[in-house]
Amino acid sequence: MADGLQKRLHTELEKFQTIQKDVAKHVGLRQQLEGQLSENTMVKEELDRQQKVQITIGHYIGGELKRHESHIKDLEKKAESHREVLNKLQHQFQQAQVKAAAKS
Repeated sequence: MADGLQKRLHTELEKFQTIQKDVAKHVGLRQQLEGQLSENTMVKEELDRQQKVQITIGHYIGGELKRHESHIKDLEKKAESHREVLNKLQHQFQQAQVKAAAKS
């Protein structure tokens, strides 16, 4: 029983770590897009001050930011779900170890 729990615990931990990597990746992409949006906004403000060409910016980047934010939230929900399963499995594994030690 402890072996099965340990295997499930390991599997859930791997899933959790994969999701954490995805979260980190998308957080990095979001930060990059926020930087691009900030730069584009400053350029637009400068052009507006100089009464030059009016440009529309941010629609694509803003949409991408929203998409990544949504994806990050979904991944964080999945990570939380895996975290709960990991905690439960870890508790079961520890109980199994205590029972096994008591029988020895």
